[in-house]
Amino acid sequence: MKNQFKNILNWFILTGSTMLVCLFLGIILLDIFSKGFSSLSWDFISQSPGDRMTAGGILPAIIGTLWLTLITTLFSVPFGVACAIYLNEYADASALTGLIRSSIRNLAGIPSIIYGLFGLALFVQALRLGTSVLSAGLTLGLLSLPYIITTTEEALKRVPNSMREAALALGATQFESIRDVVLPKALPGILTGIVLTLSRAAGETAPILFTGVAFFISGVTTSVNQEFMALPYHLYMLSTQHQSIEQVRPLAYATAAVLILLVFLLNTLVFYIRYRHRSLD
Repeated sequence: MKNQFKNILNWFILTGSTMLVCLFLGIILLDIFSKGFSSLSWDFISQSPGDRMTAGGILPAIIGTLWLTLITTLFSVPFGVACAIYLNEYADASALTGLIRSSIRNLAGIPSIIYGLFGLALFVQALRLGTSVLSAGLTLGLLSLPYIITTTEEALKRVPNSMREAALALGATQFESIRDVVLPKALPGILTGIVLTLSRAAGETAPILFTGVAFFISGVTTSVNQEFMALPYHLYMLSTQHQSIEQVRPLAYATAAVLILLVFLLNTLVFYIRYRHRSLD
């Protein structure tokens, strides 16, 4: 009877907490979409800003955000996954390995503004890439690496050792067992970590502030060596720095709604791939 009461109490606590979080999330989304709905239109999505940012659309900011996410993905995902595979599958348990893991977890706690300053020093100045979408994407890639490494390693740890041993017993090499057995089983967890990390990176403002983002660009960014507009920075400027904040407030809410929808579409795509992979298993 006592255990049953504890189970019921725990269920109510967890359910209540979940509903409370969903309630606040719903209030935030309702507030953003209700105040930005009047400005959402095809012209808003497909045109460039005009009339001192008080009219027009956000197409350059959308394209810049997509550029940024693509470069971040291409840089952080291969290196992050490879590092996690080495740490979990190849590295021996030693003080050095423990130090590396500890350093990676500490890097995940560094404020994003520090990554922005480091990206300015390394990519913009030392490597002479200039203020560009490439410098900003590489900076966000560095910010994303600790999270991808940690989540990928945790996903690999959840694969039973018996599966590795069975593959080795059948004559597979360690690399083949990782490629054909371990990674496919860990792929759903890896994808979840990647999409959550990239969703966070797509909404970052501080790291790109020093590395290439611009307040206004007349056209879309077509090269990785150009400066760019981005949705989070555009939203920040409309909300806090514009000379007519009250006039552009609906545009700010509409920009926030587009950013949320963009991240939602990214999450939906990756979770669909994850679902398809699980259904094939």
